[in-house]
Amino acid sequence: MMNYTNTPDAPAAIGPYSQAISANGFLFASGQVPLMPGTGEIVGTTIEEQAERACQSIKAILAANGLGFEDVIKTTCFLANMEDFAAFNGVYGKYFTGKPARSCVAVKELPKKLLCEIEIIAVCK
Repeated sequence: MMNYTNTPDAPAAIGPYSQAISANGFLFASGQVPLMPGTGEIVGTTIEEQAERACQSIKAILAANGLGFEDVIKTTCFLANMEDFAAFNGVYGKYFTGKPARSCVAVKELPKKLLCEIEIIAVCK
């Protein structure tokens, strides 16, 4: 059985996808970008500001499922510029203290010319 997450504390899906789906003991969250919940406006102009907003959205999705960052087992991070890697890690490290498995790649471009996107997989309690 699949359960869909739809929390107002994270940006709503703007296409044919869900914020997150839990199935078979795992939560799979779509990539979170630095958009303000409710308005869809871009938050911040720096990698630090944008990473912070993306992490806040992940926090909201986890909380909506009774989970926290300690339940995250895998992340995939997308950066528009690999020169932002160290600054991104500074923000990321404040949230993902359990050091989940991670992939981090630079991509040619993100939607709306954003600087980062983070997706997660977590173990459900």
